[in-house]
Amino acid sequence: MGKKGFKGMGGTPNMNNMMKQMQQMQKKMEEAKDKATDQEIETSVGGGAVTVTINGNKEILSIEIKPEAIDPDDVEMLQDLIMLAVNEAIRSSEEMMNKEMEKVTGKMNIPGLF
Repeated sequence: MGKKGFKGMGGTPNMNNMMKQMQQMQKKMEEAKDKATDQEIETSVGGGAVTVTINGNKEILSIEIKPEAIDPDDVEMLQDLIMLAVNEAIRSSEEMMNKEMEKVTGKMNIPGLF
């Protein structure tokens, strides 16, 4: 498609301007990602029996288990509580990261962007 093909769309697009805008968006996304990465997310399950804290990178920072949650005759319950707390923390972290990115992208759905 030659230059004629672009005339109906308002003339030749300014590729330099478009590239600058993309670079600015990329920089803002990196800043948002860094900000989100530094945040901590804490989740509790079982009435506070198990509390998990993770960061925006989905790295576990701490796991707290109340002594009353430890029943030697029911180890499976404690395992389930830990699993639920970790999964909820990961879900919350992903939700927080998506909200930070939406601030930058204006809720554009760009597959593979983050």
